[in-house]
Amino acid sequence: MELLNIDCLGKSLRLEGSLAGWQQLFWDNNLVSQKNAGADNEGAFVHEFELNINPTSDDSSSASPTVAMAAPQQLRIKLATHLQWQPFLIQYRLLINDNEITQGQRNTKDIERQVPEVAVSNKEKPSLLGLASLAFKLLKSAKVIKVLLATATLATYSWLVSFKFAIALIACLVIHEYGHIRAMKYFGLKTKGIYLIPFMGGLALSEDKINTRWQDVVISIMGPTFGLILSFILLLLYWVTDNIFFAGLANFNALLNLINLLPILPLDGGHILKSIGFSVNGKFGLLAMIAGSVLGILGCYAMGLSFMAFFLLIGSMEIVFEWRMRHQSHLLPLDRYGQIFSSVWYLATAAALIAIMWYFAHSGDELLAAPLKILQS
Repeated sequence: MELLNIDCLGKSLRLEGSLAGWQQLFWDNNLVSQKNAGADNEGAFVHEFELNINPTSDDSSSASPTVAMAAPQQLRIKLATHLQWQPFLIQYRLLINDNEITQGQRNTKDIERQVPEVAVSNKEKPSLLGLASLAFKLLKSAKVIKVLLATATLATYSWLVSFKFAIALIACLVIHEYGHIRAMKYFGLKTKGIYLIPFMGGLALSEDKINTRWQDVVISIMGPTFGLILSFILLLLYWVTDNIFFAGLANFNALLNLINLLPILPLDGGHILKSIGFSVNGKFGLLAMIAGSVLGILGCYAMGLSFMAFFLLIGSMEIVFEWRMRHQSHLLPLDRYGQIFSSVWYLATAAALIAIMWYFAHSGDELLAAPLKILQS
């Protein structure tokens, strides 16, 4: 993770680090200082190195007047930092020959806005959505692909059910994906738009990489949140008009978004719970996460939601097994407030979607009870 990137003698001085405790300092993309992983992963750190600068070279022309030289000279560079992970804050001082050149600090907002000098390569498990995303990247210059996919989706669902249902389904998918797009734009990420994929739903793509777990949570959960808002609007329309079409669409849309909240990758719920779980630091946090998962599974079984309980078990096991690898991620973890807020947001959204389905399941209409029966299967 890139913690800091400042100017030093006209070159980039970049500090990389992780929660595991290791830090690496690069000057002009050359490793000049390193701290190995250890029990102390935050607090005060000092990196020191020396440079031999020739006054006739390009480097000396950009040197500060404080360190101006008339002959070849050895410079002592010192970067003193104080690092706090949760909430993230790094304070720094750059000194050359014991003269302070610059000082400052960076917080979570700065990390969110940065574009890392070394491009981040995400190694994700192969999936159908991942393969589809790769295909879209290869075809991103052909904007007509969006129209073709949307047409194929409309034709597919019209043939399977009806044209009216296909239009309604596409509207639900677009609103869900638009929630992801709005979150991406909120964080200043460039977006490629929304793609509709027959039998697979939709996909919102971004050109930029995220830098924090908070960005991952917000971008992931805004899709189901927009879907929840749509279901509430459709529910109100049903109450006003007593039109069964609005009831069916509200119910189906709730099911669609609830499935997206299942804690398995690459679904939205998998990204959310993984970001929360991988932000927990310490064995107490891991035990709390396991206890919460157990309570969630037992709660689902108590309500007869076997489908939800099964996938909650699978998702929780995956996160727990990968928990030891969390320090290798380039993403800045959630702080305590972020972990709590994200968990409440996730649970409240899922509960509201289940409540909508529960309401229709007890309306006396057998067809409207079908989505909840799917979760109980």
